[in-house]
Amino acid sequence: MAITNFIPTVWSENLYRALDKQYIAVANCNREFEGDIREQGNVVKICGLGNVSVSKYTKNVNMSAPETLSDNVRELAIDQAKYFNFQIDDVDRVQATPRLMELAMKNAANALANDADAYVYKLYDQAGITLNVSAASESNIVNTLISARTKLHVNNVADPNDIVIEVSPEVAELILKAKVNLSSDNTEILETGCIGSIAGCKIFVSNNIVKTEIDSSIKHQCLVRTKRAIAFAEQLSEIDAYRPELRFADAVKGLHLYGAKVVYPNEMVTLSVAIA
Repeated sequence: MAITNFIPTVWSENLYRALDKQYIAVANCNREFEGDIREQGNVVKICGLGNVSVSKYTKNVNMSAPETLSDNVRELAIDQAKYFNFQIDDVDRVQATPRLMELAMKNAANALANDADAYVYKLYDQAGITLNVSAASESNIVNTLISARTKLHVNNVADPNDIVIEVSPEVAELILKAKVNLSSDNTEILETGCIGSIAGCKIFVSNNIVKTEIDSSIKHQCLVRTKRAIAFAEQLSEIDAYRPELRFADAVKGLHLYGAKVVYPNEMVTLSVAIA
């Protein structure tokens, strides 16, 4: 790609699509609030409403006055700003395939997605529920996941299709060794990181799951959550192509702004798993 053929709008859209293909944690977030983000420090307002009361109806008796629903506003801060800035020497570009720049942009998207996913998983300590698993094994891991699912059902999360389970590769190995029948279909297979589902809940594997050391034991901070538990908003605010003054090379730089917030902590369970 010659620098003269670089169209920022087109390449921003391509980068967005590449990011979406790489996301795991972000893909399982609520992304309805992205709005108009211009710079680091912007705030996205998330509006919510209180519960609606249900009353008994009696024939020929007037209903009570309509209740006034309470509202609340949560603020999602766009506090993360990450950039990439790479160059491809003219000699390399001539000698390599014409799609060298496209490949470089895909690599940039992979790095940005990896960084954003890791940021989302660091919110594990804000979950409303934490289950500590001291000696996870292939014999008890499935029961552990079902227990976490039950915790969400107790909190009135009734639709298992809205619940996702996110685990580290090591915990995923236990699930696979348990030889449980992970039901899957073509839709699930196409999703990045998805290995199937248990009791209607899709299971995703990510190497960005946080691992902490507690009392000389490594804990895998896996998540079981609804897709609205965490809100995520992003913007590729800048993407520029240029010729470095002291080089014969094409260069591209981009700025990725984003933020995430736990909006419904009671719809999120942290499974703090130590593997036996």
